[in-house]
Amino acid sequence: MTRRGWAYFVAVGVVWGLPYLLIKISVREISPPLLVFIRTGGASVVLVPLAAARGALVPALRRWRSLVLYTIAELAVPWVLLFDAERRLPSSLSGLLVAAVPLVAALLALLTGSDHLDLRRMVGIVVGIAGVGVLVGFSVAGTHVLSLLSMLVVVVGYALGPWVVDHRLRGVPPLGVIAWSVLLCAIAYAPWAMLNLPSRPLSGSVVASAATLTVVCTIVAFLLFFALIAEVGAMRATLVTYVNPAVAVVLGVTVLGEPFGPATAAGFVLILGGCYLASRPPRPRARRAPVGPAGGLRTSDGARPGGLRTSDGARPGGLGDDAPGAIPAP
Repeated sequence: MTRRGWAYFVAVGVVWGLPYLLIKISVREISPPLLVFIRTGGASVVLVPLAAARGALVPALRRWRSLVLYTIAELAVPWVLLFDAERRLPSSLSGLLVAAVPLVAALLALLTGSDHLDLRRMVGIVVGIAGVGVLVGFSVAGTHVLSLLSMLVVVVGYALGPWVVDHRLRGVPPLGVIAWSVLLCAIAYAPWAMLNLPSRPLSGSVVASAATLTVVCTIVAFLLFFALIAEVGAMRATLVTYVNPAVAVVLGVTVLGEPFGPATAAGFVLILGGCYLASRPPRPRARRAPVGPAGGLRTSDGARPGGLRTSDGARPGGLGDDAPGAIPAP
């Protein structure tokens, strides 16, 4: 990885680990629906014109049904539930629970038949779920059950979003998908936000947190992520998933004084270790190549070898169309 690639990688890891702290501060005085509107409305002011200038809006709009489904799964539902849950959960714990997204993504791929699980990935899912159990059992004592259920929906939504991109929005410019998503979400939440306006002036720390959440953790973060993908490729870019929760924990403990005991540390290690194993592609199955009638080597489907292809028949090495949806923006 080049120096520029490392710079993008570190930057994305920080700006997508920072939101949990900013959300925790913002929801002290801003209602979750209003915060969703502020974040998506502010992002749409910049991302929509940028996507229009690059010709990315029209191709995305042609698949408007899938676009709406992606918006609901990735932004509209998870963000309001996450913001509400952080009223009661520590920001560091929220970041760790969201880190379980790859586990749900692996299960979703299995249930939909779009992938299969080998022993290593199954072990990863079991280990990761055990990590979640440690966090919930020891670090969330006395927490309202609704908060935990909300985080479960958040994790499922964050796993479903990339699946929609991969299976319903493949080939659509990612910038167009994201621009339409923040705009649609802002429009949907505008009436709800107007009914939840603060009754008194906001403190400076809350205003600064909401502004940073919108500008840095949404607009700048998405643009940095696109640059990271262009620099290092989609597969390496997804490794930033393992940096975000670490940043969230460090900020929650150092800035807000949130507890970090042995149970949290154990859950942290188990979840990230499980995600690593569960998100690894399955090992290719060795196939015996039959010999053709003329004595030439042929593959299992009768074609002559010479071009490397993946299990779905595509040539590897290209940037996946689903890359930007691979990491949820918290």
